[in-house]
Amino acid sequence: MTRKVLVLGEARDGALRNVSFEAVAAAKTVAEGGEVIGVLLGESVSALGSMLIQYGADRVVVVEDEKLKQYTSDGYAQALLAVIEKEQPEGLVLGHTALGKDISPRIAAKLSSGLISDATAVEVAGGNVVFTRPIYSGKAFERKIVTDGLIFATVRPNNIAPLEKDASRTGEVASLSVEIKDLRTIIKEVVRKATEGVDLSEAKVVVSGGRGVKSVEGFKPLKELADVLGGAVGASRGACDADYCDYSVQIGQTGKVVTPDLYIACGISGAIQHLAGMSNSKVIVAINKDPEANIFKVADYGIVGDLFEVVPMLTEEFKKLKVHS
Repeated sequence: MTRKVLVLGEARDGALRNVSFEAVAAAKTVAEGGEVIGVLLGESVSALGSMLIQYGADRVVVVEDEKLKQYTSDGYAQALLAVIEKEQPEGLVLGHTALGKDISPRIAAKLSSGLISDATAVEVAGGNVVFTRPIYSGKAFERKIVTDGLIFATVRPNNIAPLEKDASRTGEVASLSVEIKDLRTIIKEVVRKATEGVDLSEAKVVVSGGRGVKSVEGFKPLKELADVLGGAVGASRGACDADYCDYSVQIGQTGKVVTPDLYIACGISGAIQHLAGMSNSKVIVAINKDPEANIFKVADYGIVGDLFEVVPMLTEEFKKLKVHS
C-alpha cells in the first residue's frame, strides 16, 4: 500500500540536521513506494529544500515567516497543521529531538491521532508498517503497528541510516502561505549553553565523564580525546551536579539519549539512570579505577586504570593513527 508521508526537516545555524535525512529514510519505508514530502519551517529556509530532495524526498513544502525564525510550539504547530491540511498525508515522521518531542504530542492531540515516539527502527512486515522502540529505560524493546489512521512517529537520531545522497535528484520546492497569529510565546533572546562543535545527540563518537573527572579541569583531557576522534563530550548527572560541566551535556534518563558508534565512559560508575541514556551505543569502552564498577557490565571493552593516565595515552595513540592514515 503506497502512502503519502510528510517529513519535518530541522535546520540549525543555516544547515539541516542529520536527523532530517534519517527521518526521510524512515518515511521512504513508511511510504512503501509512495510520495515523501519534506516540510521546512522558518524565516529563510527554502534554499535547504534541495538537500532534502537529494536525500530522498520527492518534493518540499516551505512555510516562511519572520515569526518562525525561532522555534515556538504554537507557531510551528500552526504552520505544520496548515501543511497537513493541504497535503492530507497518511504518514508523518519527525526526529525525536527537543523540537520533535515538544511539537509531536501537540500535533497528535490536534489531529486526534496516535503517536509512536522514539522509534529506533522501521520495517514493513505482513503488509503493516512496524516500528521498534525502547521501553523500561532501554532494557527492553517493543514493536508497534499502526492499524488505523495516521502513521505518526518520531525517530531517534543515529539509529536509522540516511539514504545515500544523490546530487542529481531534483524535485519541486514550493512555498505555502500561512498566517501565523495569536502567538502566546515570543522569543526575545537565545542563550546557548550547548558545547561548540559536534552536536552531542548526533555525534558518532562520544567521550563522557563522571564524578571521577574530579573537576572542571578534569574534562580537558576528555575534550582533547573527543577533538582527535571528531566527537563530542558528554557527562553523567553526577558530574553535572558537581558543577564540573553544564547540564546541556548530561546523558541519561533525565538528560540526552545518545547512540553513537563509539562511547567512551571515563570515571563513570554506571548508575542505571546513566545507562538509560547510552546503553544502546554500538561500542562502549569503559575507563574506571574500580574493577567492580557497574559500567563494566555493559562495556564491550574495559580499562581498569586512572583516567588521567589512560585518556592522554589514548589521545596520543589516536593522533599517531591519524598521522599515518
